[in-house]
Amino acid sequence: MSTPHRSPRRLSLRGSALAALITAVAVCAGDAAARVFPYGHRHRSINDLGNQFVPFHAHLWDLLHGRAEGGLLFNWQSGFGTSFLPDFGTYLSSPFAVLVALFPREDIDLAVYVVTVLKTAAAAAAMAWLLRAQRRGPWWAAGLLGASYALCGWSVIEASYNPMWLDGLIAFPLLCLTGEWALRGRRPAAAVLVVALCWTANFYTAYMATLGAALVLLVRVVLTRQGVRERLPVVLRGAGTTLLGIAVSAPVLVPLFLSSKQAYPGWTRQFDPVPWPDLFARILPATYSFSSPALFVGTGTLLLVAALPFHGAVPLRTRLWWAGLTAAVLLSFQWTPTHLAWHVFATPNGSPYRQTFVLAGVAVIAAWTGLAAGLPKPRALAAGAALLAAAAAAAVGSTLATTWGFGLFFGGLALAAGAWWSLRRRRLVLPAAGVLALVLIGQAAATTAFGHKGKLGGLDDYPSWGAAHTARSAALAGAEGWPAYRTDPSRPALTGNDPLLLGGEGGAYYSSHTPDVFTRTMAALGAGWTSRGRNVQSIDNPVTDAAFAVGARLRPDGTVSRAQDVPPLVTLRPPGPAPSYGAADGPPFANQELLLGAEVYEDPVAPGVCRAGTEVYLWAPEYNATARLADGRALRLNGNAPRNRAALQPLGASRGASSALVFDAPAPPRWALSCLDRARLAPAVAALRATAPTALRVGSSTVSATVPAGTTGRAVLSTPAIAGWTCNGRPATPYLGLVSVPLTPGTTTVSCSFRPPGLVPGTAVAAAALLALAGLLVAERRRRPRSGRTADPAGAGAGAPAELGAAAAARARAGALSGPG
Repeated sequence: MSTPHRSPRRLSLRGSALAALITAVAVCAGDAAARVFPYGHRHRSINDLGNQFVPFHAHLWDLLHGRAEGGLLFNWQSGFGTSFLPDFGTYLSSPFAVLVALFPREDIDLAVYVVTVLKTAAAAAAMAWLLRAQRRGPWWAAGLLGASYALCGWSVIEASYNPMWLDGLIAFPLLCLTGEWALRGRRPAAAVLVVALCWTANFYTAYMATLGAALVLLVRVVLTRQGVRERLPVVLRGAGTTLLGIAVSAPVLVPLFLSSKQAYPGWTRQFDPVPWPDLFARILPATYSFSSPALFVGTGTLLLVAALPFHGAVPLRTRLWWAGLTAAVLLSFQWTPTHLAWHVFATPNGSPYRQTFVLAGVAVIAAWTGLAAGLPKPRALAAGAALLAAAAAAAVGSTLATTWGFGLFFGGLALAAGAWWSLRRRRLVLPAAGVLALVLIGQAAATTAFGHKGKLGGLDDYPSWGAAHTARSAALAGAEGWPAYRTDPSRPALTGNDPLLLGGEGGAYYSSHTPDVFTRTMAALGAGWTSRGRNVQSIDNPVTDAAFAVGARLRPDGTVSRAQDVPPLVTLRPPGPAPSYGAADGPPFANQELLLGAEVYEDPVAPGVCRAGTEVYLWAPEYNATARLADGRALRLNGNAPRNRAALQPLGASRGASSALVFDAPAPPRWALSCLDRARLAPAVAALRATAPTALRVGSSTVSATVPAGTTGRAVLSTPAIAGWTCNGRPATPYLGLVSVPLTPGTTTVSCSFRPPGLVPGTAVAAAALLALAGLLVAERRRRPRSGRTADPAGAGAGAPAELGAAAAARARAGALSGPG
């Protein structure tokens, strides 16, 4: 046997390793059963996973390998140039994200999948460690309960396709661990760093995890400390380390929050609690819904939670507090004020129960509280089973409940009850623990597979990297000319972030931080969008290509079309007041001419007919069908207001009367046709090139150029005028939605740089927090002599004697649970 000082830590490591192993096996088994990537032909990248998260991880791969256009502060590849630090803090700041660099780039889908499994397993390990840090108990039981937490329905159904949410799953037990350190007056510096890590990894779910951890700490304080004199210092220590940790993460958080305020407004919705039968249905395995909380945590765990109120070995006060906290968190899901409090006071778009993992964590801690005191007696187990059966019966009327779900639930309940009862005999510990592990793996794998079925049946899916991706990426790389000109992946796109996934420097961009000025500018110029304006598409149009220096564009057939001599990224415009676009809901043709500085369109010679030799462009933002020229092929417009907006659509070259416009469905209420004359466009582009600055230099977040002495007017940088641009020592001024700088006769250099708003104050806050922490550590060292410190080498303590006196006697009676660890 190991020494007493090492044994508890080793047992905690064993529990964490077991939890991680069970979790990884269950997740992979469920994915394999569903035959989704990488185990089968079905796509795994549904919705935002394929549309956002995989492309962002591909861009991170490029950054880590020195292949990206831009850096940590600015991203030249998306949306004709946008701030990157907020996207990094939202999607990529997890320590696990950098692991994608270890894979070949064409295996980016596999890399994201591996990271997802590793995060889920890490959450299980963290929870298992926390449980033994709170109370001594069998390491294998801590492993089972840790895995049960990580395999909760929220994790395997919802967070599995939002990899950054899994950082919140990891954060909850880690933040609860900092609460344990506050309870014992230990490791303040480590606590601050853990909080900072959690909030930097994903602030959104870390916020929810922090609320949950605060509730757990309050219960621990009430049960283990007596009176205000003992309780208040613990609360202050916990609050202090949490606030300092959040402050340390301010260099990422402050720019992120400011960017969110400047983003195009998303969809707002009112909270509507789910019917109670649906709520109870979600405790069953093999249920699916994004509009109700996925409460499943494994019947072995649920049985311990349900048996806790009847567990005589646990002090009544302890039972009431932990059972009450579990019930209170559940009820908070159904009340609008508490629902809003969980979600930073804004109902999220889709999946309105994103805090469900906190309930899973609280339930697991409650289950461990009872188990650490000793095995529940048969009467307590029977009462808990009856309570769960009643909850399942309440779900009978729900459309979410399935026959498989009821079968797995009651079958697992019977096996779990038998296993927990059998553990009272020492020789049955191993087989009983094995049964509990198999029940959990089976139920979690089934829930994972059922979730895939629901997601693939009701959500968009995107193909994993394949031959089409490789061909497009190679074509873009072969046409690359940055910074002399941009290369655009164009439409139809594979994802909303093709420039990040495939390469190039295009106009497409999809993020929670899509700037308001960018969306409105692109809409004024004829761009389409999905996701209510957050997913802006590229514009396939030679006028906007000239304005944005797009010199190469990928075509649907895989070839690249090249524009001859497009203007550079910086152009010069004549003196005068800055113009403004026309009506926000009007046709884009006049706006494009305004941005270009020349008239290049002409009206149709007859309704729906352009002059022969011109190019026909259709604007019909609400049209959701195909349109064509009478002698041309049908082309799809994807308008479905307010979610989707159809892009300005090129219909081809006109041959006169034989090329009349034909709608293949009833004509939309708003549409316009215009005819582009290339003979007018060519001299307009040549004029911009002739007067353009020279010696253009582009850095990761900077642009500089030389202009002839005596030049007046303004220099315009063909990138959206988002906040953060400074040109020639002053904040940049907008020019038709783009960055510009006024020129005086003495100006010979235009020098612009980008810094995310909030970066400097955020860094100052972090520095102040670190100084405050250093001061606290020095004061603590001076106040407490070294000899007065007590060691807790296992990091696994217990509560106060008042809470655990009865528990110690119960463990002595429960032979199977009374051994070391």
